Amino acid sequence: MKTSERFNSSRIATATLLLALLVAPGCSIKRMAVNKLGDALAGGGTTFASDDDPELVKAAVPFSLKLMESLLNESPSHKGLLFATTSGFTQYGFAFAQQDADELESKDFAAAEILRARAKRLYLRARNYGLRGLEVAHRGFTNQLALKPREAVAKLTKRDVPQIYWTAAAWGSAISLSKDDPARVGEIPQMEALIDRALELDESWGDGAIHGFLINYEMSRQGATGDAAARAQKHFDRAVELTKGAQAGPFVTLAEAVCVEKQDAKQFEELLNRALAVNADAQPDTRLVNLVMQRRAKWLLSRKDDLFLTVEKK
Repeated sequence: MKTSERFNSSRIATATLLLALLVAPGCSIKRMAVNKLGDALAGGGTTFASDDDPELVKAAVPFSLKLMESLLNESPSHKGLLFATTSGFTQYGFAFAQQDADELESKDFAAAEILRARAKRLYLRARNYGLRGLEVAHRGFTNQLALKPREAVAKLTKRDVPQIYWTAAAWGSAISLSKDDPARVGEIPQMEALIDRALELDESWGDGAIHGFLINYEMSRQGATGDAAARAQKHFDRAVELTKGAQAGPFVTLAEAVCVEKQDAKQFEELLNRALAVNADAQPDTRLVNLVMQRRAKWLLSRKDDLFLTVEKK
């Protein structure tokens, strides 16, 4: 089947399902139509992931996310939709709200703060969908997590890892933007228990995504033994191994989280140049995330003089 034919078939199928939602007289028929469309939307993430135009995705994703939220109103326990909204709002919040805020800060601090507040709201929305997804599989989980985080996550299984990861990623991102909010900071034990459980269950999931998260988190983890930078480096090494060096994310994260803290300008520049050398087209499934992280690498390099007290003269 040609590409145009596949597109038309998909469009016709979607239109048919939407029509069914409008005219279906019976609740069971309507719910079936909702679930069918939900399955289609939840499985369509690779369309965005392989896109080579981040601005186009930025404009398109909000409609998709709002449609999925509308479907969740009809089918609140749809696991695929709960996962897709968790991951979707998290990624959109970082790529198109927080990153925009970071780039805008030097020009308009007030506007940047408004964007960061929006990013935080997106992350919390994602976190809430993530917890709902885990609640579907494990009734009572959210309350148990709030009371005894480590005991609660012990019940999670390898099947839960994708939902665990995106819930923790959203939660951690919201906390990072909430340093002046004691209530949100007080949720760190819950977020930490989730990401540590994901690591325990399937450390290689998502081509090292869990390790990529922990590169950054180890630098602020409280009560851990050993050197934080050494722990972060260990996660970086494993992430690069799992991705075969084909993803920009680990290089950008280590540069930003560790090199700036250690004031190692030389390694900072080397890592970001390695990120920029990644061929985003080599792996279509990660093209968009590589382009987003390479954009951040360029922005970080442009701020080198501000991030380091002393920068070697070339």
